[in-house]
Amino acid sequence: MRILPRAKAPWILAILLLVIGLYLFINGVQLALLGGSLYYAFTGLAVTVAAVLLWQGRRLGMWLYAAMLAWTVVWALWEVGFDGWGLAPRLIGPFVLGLWFLFPHVRKGLV
Repeated sequence: MRILPRAKAPWILAILLLVIGLYLFINGVQLALLGGSLYYAFTGLAVTVAAVLLWQGRRLGMWLYAAMLAWTVVWALWEVGFDGWGLAPRLIGPFVLGLWFLFPHVRKGLV
């Protein structure tokens, strides 16, 4: 198994987050214009900015993503309450992506 160099690990996560963030932002704006929740537009913007910061190798991107996770928990609880089946689809994806930040080779590439 080949381990990626430290400098490349945050870039891979940054590219993945950039694609997801732009998708959420563009579709979130469309949803908001139709009268839907602003959550997706703001979350997409936060994830996109976090991706750019990670691309630059800045640790602030990790903290911005953590803040987005906290906001996501608040939003999910507001949407569905403490219904586990309702919370699962809203929280699993963002938290699984957030697990990448726990890998040392990702964090060590950040300043």
